Amino acid sequence: MTHAIVFRETGGPEVLEWSKVPLPELGEGEVRLRQEAVGLNYIDTYHRCGMYPVPMPSGIGLEGAGTIEAIGPGVTELAVGDRVAYAGGPLGAYACERNMPADRLVRLPDALSFEQGAAMMLQGLTAQYLLRRTYR
Repeated sequence: MTHAIVFRETGGPEVLEWSKVPLPELGEGEVRLRQEAVGLNYIDTYHRCGMYPVPMPSGIGLEGAGTIEAIGPGVTELAVGDRVAYAGGPLGAYACERNMPADRLVRLPDALSFEQGAAMMLQGLTAQYLLRRTYR
């Protein structure tokens, strides 16, 4: 078990609950993260208010940074103790611990804090996309 912020219905911030939630066994290609920081983004409010519907009940948050605590089967590029950051699903970044697909993680350089790692990923990927793929 771990603790996470979840919501069971759409609405304002009052629908968010600090809850004890199950932490499943690691599956193929997954790692367990101890979350150190999470990014707060507009899309989180869109999920919460129902503008972008999600199955209920739901975790919230798509961006974070933390330390790998355990490695699931088939993970060869990462190790316990690695500092990593991510942006994108699955939902559930607002949690103490979580399982994540290893292929969604990037190593976080020591020069960056967990807070910087959690804050830069989604906005950084958006900027990269706009500069490298859209603008020519």
